[in-house]
Amino acid sequence: MTLSPARVPDTGVRRLTATLYGYAFLDDFVLLYPVYVLLFADTGLSVWQMSSLFALWSLTGVLLEVPSGAWADAVSRRLLLWLGPLLTVVGFALWVLVPSYWAFAAGFVLWGVRGALGSGALEALVYEELVRLGAADRYARVMGRARAAGLLAVMAAMGAAGPVFALGGYPAVGAASILACLLTALTATRFPEHRVPATVGADWAATLRDGLAAARTDRSLRRALLLVPAVGAVWGALDEYTPLLVRDTGVPDEVVPYLLLLIWTGATAGSLLAGPAERLGGRGLACLLGGAALALAVGAAARTPAGLVLVAVAFGGFQLATVLADVRLQHRIEDTGRATLTSVASLGTELATVVVYAAYAGIARGATHGTVFAVFAVPYLVTAVVVARGARAARGARWEEGGR
Repeated sequence: MTLSPARVPDTGVRRLTATLYGYAFLDDFVLLYPVYVLLFADTGLSVWQMSSLFALWSLTGVLLEVPSGAWADAVSRRLLLWLGPLLTVVGFALWVLVPSYWAFAAGFVLWGVRGALGSGALEALVYEELVRLGAADRYARVMGRARAAGLLAVMAAMGAAGPVFALGGYPAVGAASILACLLTALTATRFPEHRVPATVGADWAATLRDGLAAARTDRSLRRALLLVPAVGAVWGALDEYTPLLVRDTGVPDEVVPYLLLLIWTGATAGSLLAGPAERLGGRGLACLLGGAALALAVGAAARTPAGLVLVAVAFGGFQLATVLADVRLQHRIEDTGRATLTSVASLGTELATVVVYAAYAGIARGATHGTVFAVFAVPYLVTAVVVARGARAARGARWEEGGR
């Protein structure tokens, strides 16, 4: 008995998406996430030393982001997706077995390399496999659900870290994190990958040059590249400060995790709406960004627990816009250099995120956290105006072409 042509793609899509969702969940189900700062403090690190570790982590990603994307275009993307989690296994083992500044530094370098290897490679693999299966139109829905799976994993890790830590301390939390990384690597080996043989093993430098040349010559592609950091950087950086925003509302510290879960729930909902929202044009995306910016400003400035509902709505809107920005980028990239160009967009996000960190620190010296969050709604209003103008110009160009 042979399968009908209509069912073969569905079978392939199910295999791809099941692997992707499992990979996304396991990749973020790391019980060390909620407690590693405590491990640093208990080891005796100063705040300055911790900050230097975070800077080292970011610097590693910045330096390797684009080269790793070009590598993903030149070799097997699946290889990079299972190799990366194994690097974090080594890093987490160092943290737990020989806790010290230099062990933490080595772990962050390995973690940064792991992040760079997966960035670009995952999106490129998924998109091209969906194209092969004739299901490229499902990319937004699929990646939205994958992002939601990762966010659910973060929330699950937050809930599980406490009991596991109570039972076995840092060694138990570290062992659980290492197990999650091993399972992530194992799951990555299940990704289907069908590449044209001539592209696998292509010259790395040539792949990088070709990808960057495409960004320079294609105006619409360049806009799509810039949209990714414009949408994702600010709220991605603000996420690190949400505990301080929540505590500023006056709630007891033991209530803070529950209100953080509210915000994460909003972001998760935004991911799940990516499929239906893909039909939004430029004008719709502009309205989404503008509405989310207003919700962030009003909710944060209120400095009340009720105001955090609006912050959750804002984060949901920003998460949705982040997925849609990635979708726009993937649709505008030719097959050549897909991972390279996706990594270029990620590099822009990381650099912009560092700028937001510095700006936040400066503004927070003389303002409350609620005020700082409200100030950072302004870049999204500016982005919304730019996107709306671009959509209006595109409609005008189409109208002129139709009138000729």
